[in-house]
Amino acid sequence: MVQEVQTPKKAGTTLVDVKGLKVHFPIKGGLLGRTVGHVKAVDGVDLFVRRGETLGLVGESGCGKSTTGRAILQLIKPTAGTVKLDGVELTTLSTGAIRRTRANMQMVFQDPFSSLDPRYTIGQIISEPLENFKRGNAKEIQEHVANLMETVGLNPFYVNRFAHEFSGGQRQRIGIARALALNPSFIVADEPVSALDVSIQAQVLNLLQDLQGKLGLTYLFVAHNLSVVKHISDRVAVMYLGRIVELADSADLYKTPLHPYTQALLSAIPVPDPDVELHRKRIILEGDVPSPVNPPSGCNFHPRCWKAQAICREQIPVLEPKGAGDSHHYAACHFPG
Repeated sequence: MVQEVQTPKKAGTTLVDVKGLKVHFPIKGGLLGRTVGHVKAVDGVDLFVRRGETLGLVGESGCGKSTTGRAILQLIKPTAGTVKLDGVELTTLSTGAIRRTRANMQMVFQDPFSSLDPRYTIGQIISEPLENFKRGNAKEIQEHVANLMETVGLNPFYVNRFAHEFSGGQRQRIGIARALALNPSFIVADEPVSALDVSIQAQVLNLLQDLQGKLGLTYLFVAHNLSVVKHISDRVAVMYLGRIVELADSADLYKTPLHPYTQALLSAIPVPDPDVELHRKRIILEGDVPSPVNPPSGCNFHPRCWKAQAICREQIPVLEPKGAGDSHHYAACHFPG
């Protein structure tokens, strides 16, 4: 088995701290290829992830969830903002320093069918990061690969097989083993179960939770399935058109959502009780999601919000604590609740 964490730093302290994160992709046009606009994929995200917890990041497709995860890992260079991992500012590091830091932060990709090199055996895929970072000799790496395969529920006997010989769930386990190879403390899981059969999703989620307990891992879990996020997350951040609109403990957010967009999302989740489902009111949002090329003024959600007033069109709401006392429930809304 992979060596468990011996003396992890105090759980509950902040491991990842993101402030003012922006990722704007330029739009080129004209004969000279000049920049004529920007796609504001991420437009001022503030969030933090505590050591040892799972922060779920949810929202509609195209809202900027995956881009946020990649920007935190510096796989995409942010346009603005700061990203700190264990107190180290990542956005100002050199290419060499970022490469060394990657041992401590890894990613599990959404599609296990395309994220594994079809020319490599499973052993080569899992051992590649170990070889790149010179973690042991050939024999030690071989033993470590076998341990990793056992840890994620794969038979080490299949080490010389290729990715196409495995099912979707097994391929995702291979991707998880590759991410664990360098013993990272932080993992971004980018919709890791969305491409899998429903019957396999629970197995992969349970595996991620078991690994978190054994290895002291911290997750940013990106997903659009609210039921999946509720199952695995300690806290949940809701994203809409490049911004975080609500952030709270999982139980609080699902019980008392404050932002109208969150309320609309949760109203779409079926309840396994016919009596409750019969009398439950579904919130149907009108209109389409605005373009990130030209987002609305003020609150991004105001064109679709039934609570919108003049201030919503004029001022961008701040993500701040809402409620009485020392509230850990944050919402970016002028009229929450």
